[in-house]
Amino acid sequence: MTISMYQASVPVLERMLANLAVILEKSAAHAEAKKIDQSVFFNARLFPDMFTLSKQVQIAADMAKGGVARLAGEEPPRYEDTETTLTELVARVNKTIAFIKGYKAAQIDGSEDKEIVLKMKHATMEFRGQQYLLNWVYPNFYFHVTTAYDILRHNGVEVGKMDYLGK
Repeated sequence: MTISMYQASVPVLERMLANLAVILEKSAAHAEAKKIDQSVFFNARLFPDMFTLSKQVQIAADMAKGGVARLAGEEPPRYEDTETTLTELVARVNKTIAFIKGYKAAQIDGSEDKEIVLKMKHATMEFRGQQYLLNWVYPNFYFHVTTAYDILRHNGVEVGKMDYLGK
């Protein structure tokens, strides 16, 4: 049995983004209940040379929208990284969910061998669609979602594995 590229991308990324939004909402509620300035969480990081929570969420959203758009043969929209609150990060995540849900299976299915070229600052990377999804999008996406979760958990937000995995 084969799985479609659509089923392997949009529903998977959507689910984890929705879980991330719930975690961020719980973080905002925790900050309010404990009288903690949201910027403490927003600017937190696990180690000085790592990105902040806000950047982790921004990159996770960018990986999802970029991954789906490129599989569909389109350039992803650019989101400005202007969020300054947890609520704004939730809005970015929800905007990303709405964006990827806008794609239909017919736009993504059959993209397993589609050539995808990423032009980075210092290199150009070339992939085939399935390789791009499995070996670039997923690892980067999950790394940043997990790191966002870890930053919040490390800072005392009461979230657990089921918040990460969702219902």
